[in-house]
Amino acid sequence: QDIRAHLFLLRQRPKAPSHATIRSVITMDVEETKVNLVSKDGKTFSVPLKVAKMSELVKSMMDEDADEDGGSMEIPLPNVKSEVLEKVIEFCEHHLEEPMTEIEKPLKSQVMGDVVQKWYADFVNLEQVLLFELILAANYMDIKPLLDLTCATTASMIKGKSPDEIRTTFNITNDFSPEEEAQVREENKWCEEA
Repeated sequence: QDIRAHLFLLRQRPKAPSHATIRSVITMDVEETKVNLVSKDGKTFSVPLKVAKMSELVKSMMDEDADEDGGSMEIPLPNVKSEVLEKVIEFCEHHLEEPMTEIEKPLKSQVMGDVVQKWYADFVNLEQVLLFELILAANYMDIKPLLDLTCATTASMIKGKSPDEIRTTFNITNDFSPEEEAQVREENKWCEEA
């Protein structure tokens, strides 16, 4: 009877959490951790840790910050405007949910919808100024999938066009005299043959 009472008491004692439970609690803590990204114009964006870590720059700055303090992380991004940072965050959040397909090089089409999923093609359907600022931000923040997407979009705008059409597309003035242009064309004839 003493043994039964002892077994009864053992069953009543709270159990220690399993390793799986501990792992899930740790994972939840990491997923809930927020990082504050501060844009050039001082606007703060609180983003999940996994979103922030898509940027190699932010990831390296967080590693340095982690050594210094255990509080909330604030990462200044002095080269990125808030409007652009908002788009960068939108891209990173979506990319974590639905990773972008690898962009084949050379581009198989001028239509981005043929190159990547619809959401990504729609995402880069922007005014040129914002597209170019996204390229700069992706390069600065070292976010390879975003850099690949924005550069491929720019390449698709050039693909299959003549130099004059490219100048028109990107509002570039031709500062060559007709003689200089003829000389450059002759020197680079091999480019047009390819």
